[in-house]
Amino acid sequence: MTRSWVPGAAGSSYDVTNLPYGIFSQPGDQPRVGVRIGDYLVDLAPLAAQEMVDGGHVFNRPTLNDFMSLGPTAWEHVRRWLIDTLSDERERDVVEPFLVPLGEVRLHLPIEVADYVDFYCSIEHASNVGRIFRPDDEPLKPNWRHLPVGYHGRAGTVVVSGTPIIRPRGQRRPAGEDATPAFGPSQRLDIEAEMGFVVGAGSELGSSVTTADFADHVFGVTLVNDWSARDIQAWEYVPLGPFLGKSFATSISAWITPLAALNAARVDLPGQDPEPLPYLQAQEPAGLDIAIEVEINGEVVSRPPYSSMYWSPAQMLAHMTVNGASLRTGDLFASGTVSGRERETRGSLLELSWGGQEPFEVAGDKRTFLQDGDKVVLRATAPGPGGSRIGLGEVRGRIEPAR
Repeated sequence: MTRSWVPGAAGSSYDVTNLPYGIFSQPGDQPRVGVRIGDYLVDLAPLAAQEMVDGGHVFNRPTLNDFMSLGPTAWEHVRRWLIDTLSDERERDVVEPFLVPLGEVRLHLPIEVADYVDFYCSIEHASNVGRIFRPDDEPLKPNWRHLPVGYHGRAGTVVVSGTPIIRPRGQRRPAGEDATPAFGPSQRLDIEAEMGFVVGAGSELGSSVTTADFADHVFGVTLVNDWSARDIQAWEYVPLGPFLGKSFATSISAWITPLAALNAARVDLPGQDPEPLPYLQAQEPAGLDIAIEVEINGEVVSRPPYSSMYWSPAQMLAHMTVNGASLRTGDLFASGTVSGRERETRGSLLELSWGGQEPFEVAGDKRTFLQDGDKVVLRATAPGPGGSRIGLGEVRGRIEPAR
């Protein structure tokens, strides 16, 4: 397996088998594109200029959008160049002047988000939520096994990891059908551990993208925490679905991992019954074996497995465009909460506390939903070549009081 000469990178979760992209800045400089290798970042703009890389000017931009818009041939060309350069000891003198320790940079939102769509693709999560909210009804609605359910979110409130999360305010109704709604800070602030997929190459309005064309359009993946105000959501979502309970903040990792880095993580879906309609049929292996970890105030409370997801990202994309909706560079679509069968694999506090009825422990305290001052960290890893693991970054957020 190819390894990097960069100090500390060889055998780490950020070796040349990974190479995620991000946007960074140093004091006095404008944000620009970098790629992570070990605990360093490669300043791509000056390196590409020195190496005369075609299209290298796109690395001197404050988002990844210009690079992503070049399409899959350019993505593969740059990745091959980076792997060769960062693994060939003879290139060391050329590259070392452009290596920057991560501790010396500030990381920014890596993409300019064009549109944001959030799906609902974990059968365990959807079943749990159905049982919590509709205990006397079937947990899954009749359409759930036939199509990936989703809703449009708010692109302008997608924020980078580390951004403080201000507790949202809104209408919420106390228990009881005749209770009068009240206005105030959410009392049931929640997390949702998800994976996000970033569109690089767009599509024409009126056309659709097949499951087979997924890799021609999707540049890479990012870890997502889709913060949710459950009490606001419960009062507002009928009949049109999520709105203010979801739109106040969605945090993503500062790193976008290229799809090519996940070749060793591909697994078959757990099984779909009934068989999807032809436009949703995907060639296996269509799933991804990604391990997610949820930490609150330094304590791991859950480990959701992305391999259990019912609908694949290729099926999400196909359904999102089957009506002719176009794709744009920077579109972000997320998987919905990732949850497994066991309690310790549930990806939201709504499920961990079973609607607030079954508190769980954090550092010895009984908890249900998030409190002001809580620090939430999501992390994710995936299999790499030769039994290695690659890191998919982390998403951090600290809860601040409502304003």
